[in-house]
Amino acid sequence: MNRFKVSKFRHTEARQPRREAWIGDIRAGTAPSCGNHIKASCSLIAFNSDHPGVLGIVPLESQGEDKRQVTHLGCHSDLVTDLDFSPFDDFLLATASADRTVKLWRLPLSGQALPSGPGLLLGPEDAQVEVLQFHPTADGVLLSAAGRAVKVWDATKQQPLTELATHGDLVQGAAWSRDGALLGTTCKDKQLRIFDPRAKPEAAQSTPAHENSRDGRLVWTGTQEYLVSTGFNQMREREVKLWDTRLFSAALTSLTLDTSPRCIQEGLQWHPRGPGQASSVPRLPGPEEAGSGDQVSGAPAGPRLGAAGPGRKVTQCLLESVLRGAALVPRRALAVMGCEVLRVLQLSDTAIVPISYHVPRKTVEFHEDLFPDTAGCVPASDPHAWWAGSDQQVQRVSLHPARRAHPSFTSCLAPPAELTPATAQPAGTPVGDADPSEGFSSTPSSLTSPSTPSSLGPSLTSTSGIGTSPSQRSLQSLLGPSSKFRHAQGSVLHRDSHITNLKGLNLTTPGESDGFCANQLRVAVPLLSSGGQVAVLELRKPGRLPDTALPTLQNGVAVTDLAWDPFDPHRLAVAGEDARIRLWRVPPDGLQEVLTMPEAVLTGHTEKIYSLRFHPLAADVLASSSYDLTVRIWDLKVGAEQLRLQGHRDQIFGLAWSPDGQQLATVCKDGRLRIYEPRGSPEPLQEGPGPEGARGARVVWVCDGHYLLVSGFDSRSERQLLLYSAKALAGGPSAVLGLDVAPSTLLPSYDPDTGLVLLTGKGDTRVFLYELLPEAPFFLECNSFTSPDPHKGFILLPKTECDVREVEFARCLRLRQTSLEPVAFRLPRVRKEFFQDDVFPDTTVSWEPALSAEAWLGGANGTPRLLSLQPPGMTPVSQAPREAPARRAPSSVYLEEKSDQQKKEELLSAMVAKLGNREDPLPQDSFEGVDEDEWD
Repeated sequence: MNRFKVSKFRHTEARQPRREAWIGDIRAGTAPSCGNHIKASCSLIAFNSDHPGVLGIVPLESQGEDKRQVTHLGCHSDLVTDLDFSPFDDFLLATASADRTVKLWRLPLSGQALPSGPGLLLGPEDAQVEVLQFHPTADGVLLSAAGRAVKVWDATKQQPLTELATHGDLVQGAAWSRDGALLGTTCKDKQLRIFDPRAKPEAAQSTPAHENSRDGRLVWTGTQEYLVSTGFNQMREREVKLWDTRLFSAALTSLTLDTSPRCIQEGLQWHPRGPGQASSVPRLPGPEEAGSGDQVSGAPAGPRLGAAGPGRKVTQCLLESVLRGAALVPRRALAVMGCEVLRVLQLSDTAIVPISYHVPRKTVEFHEDLFPDTAGCVPASDPHAWWAGSDQQVQRVSLHPARRAHPSFTSCLAPPAELTPATAQPAGTPVGDADPSEGFSSTPSSLTSPSTPSSLGPSLTSTSGIGTSPSQRSLQSLLGPSSKFRHAQGSVLHRDSHITNLKGLNLTTPGESDGFCANQLRVAVPLLSSGGQVAVLELRKPGRLPDTALPTLQNGVAVTDLAWDPFDPHRLAVAGEDARIRLWRVPPDGLQEVLTMPEAVLTGHTEKIYSLRFHPLAADVLASSSYDLTVRIWDLKVGAEQLRLQGHRDQIFGLAWSPDGQQLATVCKDGRLRIYEPRGSPEPLQEGPGPEGARGARVVWVCDGHYLLVSGFDSRSERQLLLYSAKALAGGPSAVLGLDVAPSTLLPSYDPDTGLVLLTGKGDTRVFLYELLPEAPFFLECNSFTSPDPHKGFILLPKTECDVREVEFARCLRLRQTSLEPVAFRLPRVRKEFFQDDVFPDTTVSWEPALSAEAWLGGANGTPRLLSLQPPGMTPVSQAPREAPARRAPSSVYLEEKSDQQKKEELLSAMVAKLGNREDPLPQDSFEGVDEDEWD
């Protein structure tokens, strides 16, 4: 009769809530990992936000009619790859990250501030941690998978109990059996393995799983005999397989679903049905699947293998939006009196949608057949007892509301600290600005923090330079700090200022070069013609260039980099593939004829040069880097090399002088970031880890020389920004921000006056804009500039080129295929008639040297002169008179009660005024007519 057996869940229906019940106003993101992007306990939901290393935390259930507030927890310095709640403690969260560590967090009760640091730290590992999971019966036991290694941790001692035998490739999934005795793994080598970690580190059983090596997952059913795996077949179709560990050579059955690039996520929740009956495993769609075809389906899986067999579909639910992840709510949190047998949390870009599954029943009562006893929240053992061989199981509890006196449990892994209420206000902040009924509230620095947890301390520093109102402070406490440049607007200036009809541009300059250079007078552009020609264009003479050949500088060899002397606007340094630097002098009235003889030639490098950087304060001092793995510092007045820096073991990607000119930083292909004091030693003063990717990198000094910003690639070729403290390179980056995936290196242009950095790459269409802070959250995102076509180069012009009256804080040049166009970045301000002194502090006089090359080489240091950008006749906005707010009439004027008779009279008066008086003469009365006799 098995062929006629049907599931009691066959009539299960999915109920999608109204939009009012969604958890909205979130910004979700996903990481390219094998882990989960959203998890839930009986009290909280945690999910990946769109900022690397930051999780969103929100209560599972709303409190009354108050809207659930999302708070943000900065967990790691890199992407969060997986997360899991303790099965016993609803407020204990474990997170894994691409920074190769695992952290355990004690989350607070509603109304308390988020923690400033983790309760425990495990690692670091040799590779990014892909998977982690708590043990189902023992508190304090945790498994983690990083690369090819799987470890079982005793978190109480912060030491691994065992490390399983190395897998053949990346471990994609790992899961405990329900009794906690066995452990299963899926691997990129297409093998499914079963381990008994307490018996031996080698696999007890192994079998080929899915024929495709793409992402795979697994989950155990109610007993240790059966487990379900998901993956892809040879045709790239997603499939589900049921395995019996007693007959592990082949799957009991398999189910092919569809073709999709994303893996299937099994719901990690077992739905027991009693002895001898099958259990239900819901199938969740993979991240980023298209909404029109998404479905959440459930199918029974278990030992009854009749004609119907395991894998019968029970129900499916089409989803409305693109998924970023999905998770199941624990059974102890379900509405059992409404016959809710399952609740799926669907994570989209902007909301979390709870989808409930109900079994229709006629009577409103507790149904024992749908809700058998489930595992409670008190662990059965501790790590020592479990490792010694204890297989004691967690005591089961009833889900009946009348018998639901479940004991609470608090894990010793991260004991609760004395928490500060989130509604407590810092000194000087009105207490009335906070609403204690809002539940969780975020500290000002907790949002968008891609930094380490130490960055989560409160920060009340105003980034706008002007006072904020109480309502603004209240909003900032919810959304985190924001930049005063967040509404910046980038726009291409009028075509009259463009230089057009450019021909024969050299678009193959090395990645270490910006591709072209400019000062306040001219722009130098390498051409594709033979002989390394360089065109010099006058910015003061925009328009269409002639069709005839332009006068150029004949460099003689291919150009690798070029730079204008900041203290001599007519001198151009050009590096070539012949390991020489040529210094050219352009006539004051512009280039009128072809120049073939440079002013000077610097020789010394043995391999081709790829970077040139002038000293920011000393005249006639130039640094160059070469494929000979050295950095050489030249005295241009003497025309000879004076200093040579060593210690690089591979190609030097970039170099940068510190603002005071005393130090020089380099980033290298060997994965190291170095700081030199050139006048002190040829060896690096400091050294630290740089970007993991070897495709290219740039470095620039920021935050008054206290930090270094490095743009590069991670191990997955994603472009990222790394912020280092200049005094502690060895400790690694203070913050990491992932941006996007693109082939070109991001070229940073930093404005020290505003703290803004503009980032774009050759061939990009978007310019990122961030304000950098020396404290958490370090990166404040601003509006980016997008162009319709890709640019070949993008550089920042001197501050004096900005139109201060239009609140233009940056002027750039954008190089296109056939034209050169200026781009202005402006800030919308209401009172533009005043000088915006909070946007335009005194700027450095960058065109005047502070000392000579001889003095600098002799050990002297200089200080640059500052210049005010305030135009004559403009009053600073900080001294402008305050505008008196317009007084509103009291509401009683508008709400005054009027009788019906008064209302009728007012209405009649208005109609008469509209139509006019009846006794007024009509317009035709004034027309001149004819006499009566004229009608005859």
